This record gives sequence, structure tokens and C-alpha cells, in this order.
Amino acid sequence: MSLYSRLETRLQSNADDAGPVRGTSSTGRILMIWLAANLVVTTLLTGTLFVPDVSYPLVIGLIVAGTVLGAGVLVTIGAIGTRTGLPTMALTRGPFGIRGSLLAVAANVVILMGWSWVQAMLAGIALNFLVATLTGFSSPVLFAVLCQTIVVILAVFGHAGVARVEPWFAAAILALAAYIFIVAFITYAPADFASLAAPTEPFYTPGLAFDVVLATAISWTVLSADFNRFARSPRRGVIGSGIGYTLSTVIAMTLGATAIGYVALQGLEVIPFDPVTIIEPFGAPLAVAIFLSVMATNTMVVYGMVTSVVNALPGKRVRFLPTALVLGVISVIGATFFGLLDQFTTFLVTISALFAPVFAIMIVDYYVIRRGRYGADILSARGGSFWYTGGVNVWAVLSWVVGATSAYVWAYVWPLPFGATVPAFILTFVVYLLASLPRRSAEPFGPAVHLADAVDEASGSEPEPGPRRAAKRA
Repeated sequence: MSLYSRLETRLQSNADDAGPVRGTSSTGRILMIWLAANLVVTTLLTGTLFVPDVSYPLVIGLIVAGTVLGAGVLVTIGAIGTRTGLPTMALTRGPFGIRGSLLAVAANVVILMGWSWVQAMLAGIALNFLVATLTGFSSPVLFAVLCQTIVVILAVFGHAGVARVEPWFAAAILALAAYIFIVAFITYAPADFASLAAPTEPFYTPGLAFDVVLATAISWTVLSADFNRFARSPRRGVIGSGIGYTLSTVIAMTLGATAIGYVALQGLEVIPFDPVTIIEPFGAPLAVAIFLSVMATNTMVVYGMVTSVVNALPGKRVRFLPTALVLGVISVIGATFFGLLDQFTTFLVTISALFAPVFAIMIVDYYVIRRGRYGADILSARGGSFWYTGGVNVWAVLSWVVGATSAYVWAYVWPLPFGATVPAFILTFVVYLLASLPRRSAEPFGPAVHLADAVDEASGSEPEPGPRRAAKRA
């Protein structure tokens, strides 16, 4: 057997699968997972987009309101993961069908690829700042490519180790957050931040700022069932993820808004979503923290992207190594597209347009139409109640098209003052509900039958606890 073949066999055997997992994690453990997951640089920099276009006190209120509302969707989808044991993309087979779920998987891969490019650029900018400060040499594109190449290697060979140290990088961001808050509010009073004058032609309105905060929650909901299926119970998953996500997002975005406000009060040039803008007044330690945090997060993003493709269809796994190499090369090439940073708002709105309708459909299908129960045939490669018509639920696809189109129209053609995400979510919810009511289950809503039990019964084995089932994730 060649070296390539041996490596492929090892990676394939150690890769995550999309089978059901019986969770054992406590409320505190789930809370810490979500606290570490979203206490990251991209969330921090998102907060820099809003000030001074929108007044500082209003921005804080919008961050809290958008985060709480988004967390409601996040925990609702996450609870399906806890009740069934399945990750988010596997759960899309319920409403969309075994083959129709590939639509959501494809959208997920596109979004993760975009996140990977953004984070590679941020890592490259932070590294470039450090190198330029020490040597005078500057090439952000070169360093972005270098960072992304390292990320791909880590995603293939060392993602488990990165997953274990990522919470420590979140802790470093938390310590720096305390430092920045202290410096900012010792130097200036809260009234100074509140009095920052908006530009004559601000880009952000309160409605758009709210929509971006909500879109951030939608982007994280893609991982909600992936994380929450490891919770011991739906209640523990809901409380842990709700508190963890809300705290981390509010802290990170408020930190970004405060840092950019401090820059403005210092009389420096305000460039939103630019790490150097906030690195310069606070020093090189912030650059190091940004670099390490982004590298760790991006490694998990690339690994998640690969596993999404590998496990796209039940009963058939795409080979891990060639998938990782192809997606890795694309991610490295994309890391040179620095213009994407100028379109970050458009990127977030696109995420919202693609996935807010998906989650509306998933909620209707599981909680209303199926009455909180998915059968074991969701794990089948063909046939069963999730086969619909040729493996596709046409009504779900059409509802998604209606929702995604309306989100685009309300964002760009006829912009709504309160954003497009909430109206598109509600419209999709209603359309899919009306289309699906004729096949609503007659059974009352009740406790779910965990799909891990179905697998155990089919194999004739004893139920296996979450950590052993999840060993490949460690």
C-alpha cells in the first residue's frame, strides 16, 4: 500500500460522520463550547461596522436585541440535534429529502468557504502588521496565503489538537476585551462615546445594523445541532447554548463597537472591519491574539467544510483526503481576494438570505408537521418517508426559493427599514406550513425517540454513551 493510500485510510477512519450521537454534556459544558466558539475576531470586527454611523448606545441595544432574537432560532434548531442526535446538515434531510438536502449542504460549503477566505485575510493582515513592525517588510496577500496553507494542513492532520486549544484563545480574547474596555472607559466617559457624530452620509442604518447582528446568529445556527447533539438533554442544550452564544456575541460585538469608538475619539482614521485600525492604538499583543484566534477558528471551519462534503449523503462517504485537497486549494486561492473584506456586509446578508429560510422550514417540519419525531429512515440512503419524490421535497425547495428571493428583494431592491431577515423567515415559515399541513402527523407532540436507539436496535448492540460515539471528534 502506498503512502497516499495509507494516509487516506487513516484520515477516512478518523473523520467525523453524520450518524446519531447520544449526548452526555452538561449545561455548563455546552455553555463553554458556545462561549469559546463565538468569542472570536470576526464577531469582534463585526461590531466595528456600526459606529459612528449609528449612535453608540443604540448600537449596544441593537446588538443585544438582534443577538437574543437570533439565539431563539439557534437554540430551537439545536434542540432538534439533541432530540435526534444528528448534526444540522443531516437534519435538513427531514424537510428537503435525502437528495434535496444537498441544496443546503452546497449552500453551507459555499458559506464556509467564504468564512475561510475572510479569516485567512484577517490572519494575514495581523501577521503582516507584526512582521512589518519588526522588519519593514509588508505583503498582506502573501501572509494570507501562508496562513491559509497552514490552516489546510492543520485541518487535515491536526484539527483535534486545535479544537482542544481553541478555548484558550477565546480566553485570551476575553482578557484583551477586559483590557480594551478598561483603557477605553478610563480614557473617555460613556457620554463621550454617546456623543460621537455620525458621518453626513452614513452607510449603516439601525435596521441594517440589526439585520447584520441577526445574520451573525443565523450563520452560527448552521453549527447549532452539531454542538448541541452532545447535550445530555434538550433543556441543558437550550440553556447552555442560549446563554453561551448570547454572552459571547454581546461581549465580542460590544468590544468591537467600543474599540472603533475609541479610535474615533482619538482622532484616528476609522476603517471598519480592519484589524489594523484597532491593533495600532492597543498594541502588538492584540495582533498576536487576533492571529492565533483566527488561525484556530479557521482550522475548524475548513475541517467542517470537508466533513460536510464527505457526509453529504447517508450510506455513501466521499473520500476525505482528495476532498480536503481540492477544497484546500480553493481556499488558498480565495485567500487572495481581499476585496471580499469590503463586501463583508453583503456576505452576511447572503448568509441570512440562504439560511434563514432553511431554518424556518426545518422548524415547521420538525415541530409542527412531524410533531417532534423523525424516524430512522432519515438515516437511509433511499426510500422511506424522507424520500418524497425522487429524494426531493419539492414544496420545501419552492418555499426556500420564495424565502431566499424575498430576502434579496427586501435587502437590495426594496430595502425595509428593519432589515430583510425577519420578514423572509416569517414568509418562508408560513408558505411551508400551508403547503405541508395536509401531511401533518396525527400523533400528539411528545418525547422524541433518539435515533441512536434505532441504530442500536438495528445492530443488536447495547446503547453507547455520547463520548464513545463522539470519540472521532476528540
